[in-house]
Amino acid sequence: MNISVELTFTPLQDNYEPPITAFIKKLRASGLTVLENPLSTQVYGEYDAVMNMLTKEIKESLSSIDIGLFQMKIVKTDRSNYVADF
Repeated sequence: MNISVELTFTPLQDNYEPPITAFIKKLRASGLTVLENPLSTQVYGEYDAVMNMLTKEIKESLSSIDIGLFQMKIVKTDRSNYVADF
């Protein structure tokens, strides 16, 4: 089963950019389809591959900061080729 996951990582600290950058670089290195925009990052792929990778990388990212927030949305389909038609 393929899924699409939208993630927003918000470290609640003054120096918030380095943990976000490190997280995105790990997602890019995963071999999965990863798309980014200024507000979130999307990951696409087979459910087990995506969720196994996210479980590991989210835990590492949260361990690297004192306080932070992850928001995640999961859609049961691969939406990586979506193009707006308006």
